[in-house]
Amino acid sequence: MDSILVRGGKTLHGEIPIAGAKNACLTLMPATLLSEEPLTLTGAPRLSDIRTMTQLLQSLGAEVTSLQDGKVLAMASHGPISTRADYDIVRKMRASNLVLGPLLAREGHAEVSLPGGCAIGARPMDIHTDGLAKMGAEIELRDGYLHARAQGGKLKGAVIDFPFASVGATENIMMASTLAKGTTVINNAAREPEIVDLATCLRAMGAEIEGDGTSTITIEGVDSLHGATHRVVTDRIELGTYMLAPAICGGEVELLGGRIDLVSAFCEKLDAAGVSVAETDRGLKVTRKNGRIRAVNVTTEPFPGFPTDLQAQMMALLCTADGTSVLEERIFENRFMHAPELIRMGADIDVHGGTATVTGVKKLKGAPVMATDLRASVSLILAGLAAEGETRVARVYHLDRGYEHVVAKLSGVGADIERIKET
Repeated sequence: MDSILVRGGKTLHGEIPIAGAKNACLTLMPATLLSEEPLTLTGAPRLSDIRTMTQLLQSLGAEVTSLQDGKVLAMASHGPISTRADYDIVRKMRASNLVLGPLLAREGHAEVSLPGGCAIGARPMDIHTDGLAKMGAEIELRDGYLHARAQGGKLKGAVIDFPFASVGATENIMMASTLAKGTTVINNAAREPEIVDLATCLRAMGAEIEGDGTSTITIEGVDSLHGATHRVVTDRIELGTYMLAPAICGGEVELLGGRIDLVSAFCEKLDAAGVSVAETDRGLKVTRKNGRIRAVNVTTEPFPGFPTDLQAQMMALLCTADGTSVLEERIFENRFMHAPELIRMGADIDVHGGTATVTGVKKLKGAPVMATDLRASVSLILAGLAAEGETRVARVYHLDRGYEHVVAKLSGVGADIERIKET
C-alpha cells in the first residue's frame, strides 16, 4: 500500500483549486437512472469513489463516460436497466445505497446489497426503507440484500417524518418521489448544500421540488424526467480541509471556488481560534493571525452546524492550540480513531465516548502513523505539516476516496510532501 511522507515546518503560500463535492456528485450520479435522456455533470471530482459509482451504474446498464480528464461525466440510462446492485461493488462505498430510490421509482422493484464504506459507526438503512415503505414499497432483507417492490408497480406520494435529519435518506426519498404518483412531503429533512444541489439538478431534469435547504421538502411526482447538464457544487469538506493548512503551519492560501456560505459554522470556529478568512473575487483567502492558535470547543451537528467531516482535521489544528479544547461528536460514533495516531505524534488527547479533550502542545513530532478512515487520513497529513521532522502516513487508499491530487495541491503551495509508491 502507498504511503504519504510529510516533512513539516514549511509555511504555505499560493492558491489551491477546490474540486466539486464528492458527496454531491455521488448523489447526482444515480439520478441518471430516473431518465432515459442524458445527464451530464461538470466540475466532477476525480476520486476512487466516483470510479466505484461509475462501475455500479454501468453494472446496472447505464452508460457513463468520463471526459476532460474526469471533470465531466456524461451519463445515459436509455437502455434496459438491471435492478440488482451486487455486493461486490456496493460493499466498497456507502453511497451505493442511493441507487435504491431511483431504481424503485423507475422500475418498481430493486435488489440492493447492504452498503460498505468507512468504519466510523453504524449508519443503518432503516430510515431509508421506512420512508420508502410509506410510499408503498414492500421491503425485505434476505441474504444481505434489500429486496424492494412497489405495490402496483409504482410508488405513491406520502408524508414522511424522519426521526433525525439523515442526508442519505433525504436524498433517496427525494429521487424516489420525483416519479411517484402524488405529493411527497419530507419532514425533518436534511438541509446540507448537497441536498440543495441534488434538488437543483432534479429540477433541471423536470422534477417539481420545493423547500430544499429547509427542514420540509415537498415533491410533486411527474410522469417522466428529461436530460440536463448540471455543475457539481464546490466540495465544502475539501474546502475546509485546505483552509486548515495555512492555519496549522502559517502562511496565506487562497482557496479557488470557496464560498463562506458552505462553511459558515466552521469559519466561526476558525475566527475564534485566531484564523482570518476573507472573501475574494475567486474564493476565500485564509491567514493565521499573530501568535499561537487559541483553544476552542467544537460540537458536530447537521448543517448548518459544524460538519462531522471536518472534526478530525479541526482536532489536528487544536493539538497545537494554546489551552484546552473539547470536541463533541454527535453524528457518528467511533469517529475519534485518529486520536491515538495524533497521540503518537505527541498530541495530548483524552477520549471518553463521544467527547475528546485536547490540550494543546507547543510542537508535534513527526512519526509513522496509520490512516483509519478518509477524514482521519487527511488530519494526519495536516498534523504532519506542523510537526517537527518526518511523518509517514500509511494506508492512504482511504485518502483517494475523497481528495484528488492532495500531494500536488499541497506541494503547489510550498508543503514538503510526497507519495511513496509501495512495490
